[in-house]
Amino acid sequence: MSKVKPRKTMVFEDKLENFSPKRKKHGSHVPKAVPCTIGDRLNIAILLFLYTLQGVPLGLSAAIPITMQKKHITYKEQAQFSFSTWPFSLKLLWAPIVDSIFWPKFGRRKTWLVPVQYLIGFFLLFLAMNINDWLVFTEDPNTTFLTLMFFCLNFLAATQDIAVDGWALTMLRKENVGYASTCNSVGQTIGAFLGYVVFITLESPTFCNKWLRFTESTEGLITLQGFLYFWGYTFMIATTLVAIFKHEKKESSQHDNHDLNLYQTYKLLGDIMRLPSVKSLSIILLTAKIGFSAIDVVSSLKIIDKGIPKDDIALIGLLSIPLQIIIPVLITKYTAGPKPMNIYLKSIPYRLLIGIVIAAIVYFTPYFIDQDGNVSMFYYILVLSSFLLHQLTMYSMFVAVMAFFARISDPLFGGTNMTLLNTLTNLGGAWANTAALWMTDFLTYKQCSTNENNTCSTETEINACQTSDGKCEITIDGFYLETILCTIFGIMWYQYFSKIIRNLQSKDLKHWHVDAKKHSQL
Repeated sequence: MSKVKPRKTMVFEDKLENFSPKRKKHGSHVPKAVPCTIGDRLNIAILLFLYTLQGVPLGLSAAIPITMQKKHITYKEQAQFSFSTWPFSLKLLWAPIVDSIFWPKFGRRKTWLVPVQYLIGFFLLFLAMNINDWLVFTEDPNTTFLTLMFFCLNFLAATQDIAVDGWALTMLRKENVGYASTCNSVGQTIGAFLGYVVFITLESPTFCNKWLRFTESTEGLITLQGFLYFWGYTFMIATTLVAIFKHEKKESSQHDNHDLNLYQTYKLLGDIMRLPSVKSLSIILLTAKIGFSAIDVVSSLKIIDKGIPKDDIALIGLLSIPLQIIIPVLITKYTAGPKPMNIYLKSIPYRLLIGIVIAAIVYFTPYFIDQDGNVSMFYYILVLSSFLLHQLTMYSMFVAVMAFFARISDPLFGGTNMTLLNTLTNLGGAWANTAALWMTDFLTYKQCSTNENNTCSTETEINACQTSDGKCEITIDGFYLETILCTIFGIMWYQYFSKIIRNLQSKDLKHWHVDAKKHSQL
């Protein structure tokens, strides 16, 4: 293993300085590097494929709650399972290890990428062997155990993400580094689509009988067990091909003569976190998604509760996938300039407004279902339209903030620096979504149909209501109250932080970087 060796490939500095007044001296002309994918197309394809693999566990982590919701678990249990996605928000804790310790002969990034992807493959195969007993064939899923299993799976996927983020900075030529964020967005979208939409639809007997079969069957085309087996073997084969045929670029000519050990890397990371600009950005990223959390994580579960089949929800995702792939590509040209966060800010009011529309659609859902359980086609048009608009605003914000991270990241510590910023934005979404799920039950008020004094707030009261042939009926749905509170917070957040965000993106690069040489002398 080797210590981290800072590189002098000043990719992002060179890009930023094209916009800096200091470079525009009288009588001089600085040519601007124009992105050209010739010679980098295979590398872009490899990055896209690696990010796609990374998105599959994320998609599965989104599909499992849908399956559990049909087994009538509580929103508090859903909140518990949501912790399984937290490794993507905590990977900063071990990112310096991935960035600093490696085997030079094998490759700085492949040292971690290859064994981690093999472990993901083995873990998926292990899940496949046991998932029927843990979830599929039981009416009382062990939420705690499933949370632990998928937490471990996402921990491995998050480690793969650290390695791929760092490799992207050296795999592509410096004028093409901007494509890394596009590969990230598009690849993760495809992977999540395969792990969520494809699984939910092809696993559903109703969907397969209606759209894909001539003879009806009681089972879908695939099972969760078979799906896990497929991706387990896919990870094993793909990792073997990358290990054998893809070689990393030699970095010897780019090395500085200052080496940072693991302690110095963590020390540097701590100093980056203490920078005033990074402190301000951290507060923004950790609070930005509160205003959208109720709609983002609870609305689809509420629609299922109101009688819409889960495969229909997944089908809507299937119809929207072309837009999800195209949006990041189209937005890239607008976020490639010096102020990508302008797109981020412009998207926020529209996303808040669409959230209100979605909440209204959820409320009126029962009115679109007839006595036979058939759902009006007009309802699906409403849901699809609102979902597409929601995706447009969400991906606009995502690509914009990724482009901003790429501009301000220090390539001397590519994996760790990018991971720091990605971790902050992921953590902002993770804690907000978990809190939104938990608050749904907390803000919901129920009453027993046979005893108005029974609020069904404890297990004892629920059992007493059922014993008296009653039913716990919702009097106040916490989802709508939570949506109102989140929207109000989102409006206040936007008014307060808009000016701060514009000020941050206009700061010089020196406000985002620390002196690595000073740390190497510790």
